[in-house]
This record gives sequence, structure tokens and C-alpha cells, in this order.
Amino acid sequence: MFRTEHDIWERLSGEKRPIIIYGTGNGADKVINELERLSVRICGIMASDDFVRGQCFRGYTVKKLSELEKEFSEPIILIAFGTQRSDVIENILSIAKTHTVLCADVPVYGDNIFNKEYCSEHLDELDMVYDLLADEQSRKVFRSVIEFRITGQLEKLTSCFTEKREAYTEILKLGSRESYLDLGAYRGDTIEQFLHYTNGSYTHITALEPDRRTYMKLKQYGGAMRDTQLFNMGIWDSDTDLKFEASLGRGSSINDKGEQALSVTCIDTLYRRRTVSFIKIDVEGAEDKALSGGKAVLKRDKPKLDIAMYHRSEDIFKLPLMLHETEPSYKLYLRQHPHIPAWDLDLYAVV
Repeated sequence: MFRTEHDIWERLSGEKRPIIIYGTGNGADKVINELERLSVRICGIMASDDFVRGQCFRGYTVKKLSELEKEFSEPIILIAFGTQRSDVIENILSIAKTHTVLCADVPVYGDNIFNKEYCSEHLDELDMVYDLLADEQSRKVFRSVIEFRITGQLEKLTSCFTEKREAYTEILKLGSRESYLDLGAYRGDTIEQFLHYTNGSYTHITALEPDRRTYMKLKQYGGAMRDTQLFNMGIWDSDTDLKFEASLGRGSSINDKGEQALSVTCIDTLYRRRTVSFIKIDVEGAEDKALSGGKAVLKRDKPKLDIAMYHRSEDIFKLPLMLHETEPSYKLYLRQHPHIPAWDLDLYAVV
């Protein structure tokens, strides 16, 4: 079902045209590292016109596309950064009308790149997940995202975009008496989203944000809200202390190399003596730990779930299978919200 003749990395390895990396930062580092491992030569680094200020990245001067077009004939533009901004996505699609544009989907965390070989190794798990999905749109998203990750072709990804509103109104169908657990609350943006779809009504809100500076922003947003608890903590599969790397802003995460100590807890501890009806889990690669630490609550309360499923390559099969094993009565839905690359892929689960 997921076989393809075109692997982006194989294609780039045999490419004769000049390859231009579009983007700088951690994503571009990972893409360039993989290209170097494959002995694929890149010819330049570009950024959006309003971002170019003579900076350098990996030994290359970052240039505008118009500058690189003068240097190279018919370049391949390789997207190596992430964006959900509609204007940036529109700009990328505009460039794709006149140039060959591919997107290298590398994992936010972990070293497993979802290429053709990786897909083949996990075909059994992928088939199992496909059979568990509850509607045709979920199956379309599943096929399209896998094809995109392997081929790097933007049209595979953009063809399955849907807005968050559809998932909240047609799948989650939140009511006015929800008890909400927000794991990875950031500055309160997902609490605001929750309140939008419940018309400001709820029973209780609990929110965890591990980054200290971001937590202060969260307190400014929601500290005075009624029936709300905010914690400067992380989520895990047990109650303990771990190391936290706080230098990556929104992408800060639990990491053995982290410079900060972080207290973490688990869903089963938070809701030992109370119930929860809706949980959002977007915790920078620790989604599997969050599910492992919430098995008792998931079985008991069967809360509605919104789980980020894109931080690690294995998330696309590991998280749905974990959830199904924990509570088989869940109906599983998959939605890809507008983002290049496929970094806003969400698993929605309801009973």
C-alpha cells in the first residue's frame, strides 16, 4: 500500500542539478547532515527575502532566491524548515510553480528518518494502524503523509490539509462541562483554543508547561482564571526529576543533556482522585511517555484526546497502537493541519 519508486534521498543522491537548501536552524542542520552522509553536495543556502541579512549558515552565505537564480540554472529548492504561517506556505507553493521544490521531512526528535527503507521495516505496524482508522479522511491523511515523507513532494502533503475547526467540531465535539488537561500548554494558546470551542464554559482546567520563562507567560494569561491550575512541570510515565533543555524556545524538551532540573508527573497521578474529559498532548517527543503514564485514567475516564503525532518518525504507528492496546474502544482519527513539513499531524481519539 505504501510502496513508492521515488525516495527523496535516493533522488537527491542521483541528482545532477544544483541543490539549494531553503532554511536555517535545527531542521536545516539535520537535512544537511543526512545529505553529507549520503555524499550529496549542496550549492547554497537561501531564506525568505525579509530574513536575509548577510548571515552565514554552515559555511554558506545565506542568500535570496533571486541571487541564487543568477548563479545556478534550474536549481532544486529543498525545504528544510517548518512553518504553519499561511503567507509562508503560499510563498513556498508559488516558488514551486517555477522551480522544482522538494521538502525533506526529518524528525524533530530522534535519528530515524522516514525513508523508503524505514517504511518497509515498519510496514506491518503501518498496516495495523491503517486498519484501525475510523474514517476515510484519516486513511487519506495516513497515505498522503507517508507518501510525502518518502518522496518529499509537496502536493502529497497539501492535498490532505484540513483546519483545526473541523476536528474540534466534527470529531471532539467539546461540550460546556469539560474537564481539560493541557499538556504542553505553552503560553496559553491551546487553552484559548479550547475556550473558543466551548464558548468559554468548562468545569476545570489543568495545564502543564515545563519551560520556566514560557510558564511565566502562561501565568500571565491564565493565572486569574476560575477553576484553573497551572504547573511548571513536565509530563512523563512516572513522578520524578529529569533534565530539561530550555534553549530551544517552543521546542525545548526533556533531554539528558539539559541544563535545568525539571519535576515531572504522570496523568495517573494528576487524576488519581478526579476525572478528566479531554486531554491535549503536545510534549516535544514525550507523547509515548505521557500515554504510558496515563493508562489507568484512559481506561477509567476514556477522555477525548488530541495527540501530536509528528515529533518522532515512529509516532505515526507507535502512538495509535499504544492507545489501541490501552483502550480498544477508542475510535482513532488522523488529521493533517496546514504545516510544511508534516509537523502538525494530530491523532484524535473519542469513544
